[in-house]
Amino acid sequence: MDKTEGLNLKKRIPPDWVMILIGGLLLLLSLWMVFFYAPEEMTMGAVQKIFYFHVASAWVGFFAFFITFLGGVLYLMVSAEKWDVLAKSSAEIGFVFISMTLVTGMLWAKPVWGVFWTWDPRLTISAVQWLLYFSYSLLRKSSSDRNSEARLAAVFGIIAFITVPLSWFAIRIWRTIHPQIFSGSSTALPHKMMVTLIVSIFTFTFIYFSFLIQRINLERKSDMMD
Repeated sequence: MDKTEGLNLKKRIPPDWVMILIGGLLLLLSLWMVFFYAPEEMTMGAVQKIFYFHVASAWVGFFAFFITFLGGVLYLMVSAEKWDVLAKSSAEIGFVFISMTLVTGMLWAKPVWGVFWTWDPRLTISAVQWLLYFSYSLLRKSSSDRNSEARLAAVFGIIAFITVPLSWFAIRIWRTIHPQIFSGSSTALPHKMMVTLIVSIFTFTFIYFSFLIQRINLERKSDMMD
């Protein structure tokens, strides 16, 4: 099978500059909504604005790791290199977004909790998750045998994904100081805050797909040069 089979996305997506333009416009819209449309939270004040970036980056990080999980499963099932490339590319981008989640979380925690970090269950799981996907990125560079590397990385990515549902359910299973935004079918957010959050999540998700397409195309070009 051709290494590049299924990886050439250029015929099915807009040109790079179009996606960059759309992403930039969505980001500007999100920033406007965060700072001018959404009301200021009465207790935390302006620092609460970090919330929209924190939650959106966490969502994208989790979604990216799910794609890595899915790519790993599909690679183990059919051994098609395109699924390994998808898993690898998504993990790299997910690691960037989950790092952003940790940084924004610490910036938010300091004025609210008085400390940058506390070893509460969800934050502990987040730290373990960050280390696991950092290890995943090192694993991808540790073997000269591409097939062995891909199979080992697929298994590693599947196991590491356990941290995603653990992180999601942590505030529902254990006592934690981390706020619970969604509870059942309800949300604690006022309407304008909720709309701003949805737009921010959509924006970050679009940026994720833009990055993913570019990363896959880079991998395709790299394979063509080998």
